[in-house]
Amino acid sequence: MPDWDADSPALRRNLTDLLRQIRDEALQRRELSLATIRQWHKRALKGLTVPDQSMVGHFRGEPGLENVEVQIGMYYGVSATDVAAALEGFENTLKRVVARLDQVISVGSALSVDQLAAVLDVCAWAHAEWVRIHPFANGNGRTARLLSNSLAMRYGLPPFVRLRPRPDSDYAASGESAMRGDWKPTSLVFREMLDDLLSKP
Repeated sequence: MPDWDADSPALRRNLTDLLRQIRDEALQRRELSLATIRQWHKRALKGLTVPDQSMVGHFRGEPGLENVEVQIGMYYGVSATDVAAALEGFENTLKRVVARLDQVISVGSALSVDQLAAVLDVCAWAHAEWVRIHPFANGNGRTARLLSNSLAMRYGLPPFVRLRPRPDSDYAASGESAMRGDWKPTSLVFREMLDDLLSKP
């Protein structure tokens, strides 16, 4: 069994299969919720060796993970005791923003310049906020990328954020900004990623 953090063929298969499911759900504009994201985490780790099963599909601060703290470089994720409240705020904001976009962007319609900018900003905010909170003990980056791609596909864009290996370029630096609560660098990086993908023959 491959390790849950290794860039293994098993993990890539899981992510590829999961992205197909997410695409279908996005095209149907199904509700995005924390429960949905928990299921993504479980499916991404299927068949992989995990240090403790309480880490699969469960957030820090929940039973078995009450004292699990995470550090990325010099930055810490939200304290385990505050993860639940941070996620509640995240989910409420995400649902409100997605409902608004669903109202103004018809299924199958081409995005205007302003709508494209709005969608990329939502993708970036959701990604950066998930990274800032870092609710899972592991796998937050790939979950944030799945979330961004889900939002992109919901509004007719291709899944432009590479899942594995982790994107290069300015992606890491934008993640550091996200840990400080600034999502705007992620928006700039995402625009470059999308432009690069669409420019390929």
